[in-house]
Amino acid sequence: MWWKTVGSLQEAVFAGMGNLLKVLTREIENYPHFFLDFENAQPTEGEREVWNQVNSVLQDSENILFGLHSYKGAGQEIRDAIQNPNDLMLQERAWNLVCPLVIKLKKFYSFSLRLEEALKSLLVSLTCPPLTPTQHLEREQALAKQFAEILHFTLRFDELKMRIPAIQNDFSYYRRTISRNRINNMNLDIENEVNNEMANRMSLFYAEATPMLKTLSNATTNFVTENKTLPLENTTDCLSTMASVCKVMLETPEYSSRFSSEDTLLFCMRVMVGVIILYDYVHPNGAFNKSSKIDMKGCIKVLKDQPADNVEGLLNALKFTTKHLNDESTPKNIRAMLQ
Repeated sequence: MWWKTVGSLQEAVFAGMGNLLKVLTREIENYPHFFLDFENAQPTEGEREVWNQVNSVLQDSENILFGLHSYKGAGQEIRDAIQNPNDLMLQERAWNLVCPLVIKLKKFYSFSLRLEEALKSLLVSLTCPPLTPTQHLEREQALAKQFAEILHFTLRFDELKMRIPAIQNDFSYYRRTISRNRINNMNLDIENEVNNEMANRMSLFYAEATPMLKTLSNATTNFVTENKTLPLENTTDCLSTMASVCKVMLETPEYSSRFSSEDTLLFCMRVMVGVIILYDYVHPNGAFNKSSKIDMKGCIKVLKDQPADNVEGLLNALKFTTKHLNDESTPKNIRAMLQ
């Protein structure tokens, strides 16, 4: 099986790597806390192959965010074209503005597919037997850090996307114009870049309020479904352990003070929320149920203890992008904390 090969690599990893990550369960009185060094973890030889593969994706993430941040829609030009359907100059002006924007939107969508594959590679490494999720995180800090970086990017992307309604307006105009084929010989070469099948997939992607998070949630769910011989707990325990790591680091000054940058605290908060959402999608009972291995009350309290401006988007993500918050099995006090 695929995990036997990976497992043999992990067995070879030097156990002393615990200096970077102290995975210390609450059941051991002398070691009540977790610490994962999100700032300095470096790949071991056993991690190198997967790390390189994932790094080739992550190194493009800042450019994607910059491109999204600088996205300027063609709203006014589209309105002018719609209001003046017989003015060919206005039609051409709107079309020539929208086409490069659609190419940019395709780039973002294509990146989501690469991110999905990177996530699956990390899940293979971080969930395979015979190691427990805790042991994986202890011995493979660099891969755990990359997993965290994917979640951090995802929440940042979706926060930005929600503030840009022009994306869906621009894409709708593009699709309407293509389907009517009203603009003859006017840069229709773009259909070689974004054909109808691609446009359909992109349309579904951008219709989501949080498209990157939806992509990762689906990828994680599919990973569990496709690997039927891998116990579900291997995946859900990986997610719940990561959530616990982040919560404890945020609520324990002894650990949070080790970060050299305040940005790492926000990083840690985003990662915690990201793994909670993935857990909520993958676990049949979700993250909010009393049987959940995630201390939701503690996680929400940690967020609420932060400056409101830093956590409003994260609390909204828990409110609006989780699957089981409104289930009857969710304790009322948890629901009330997110009102």
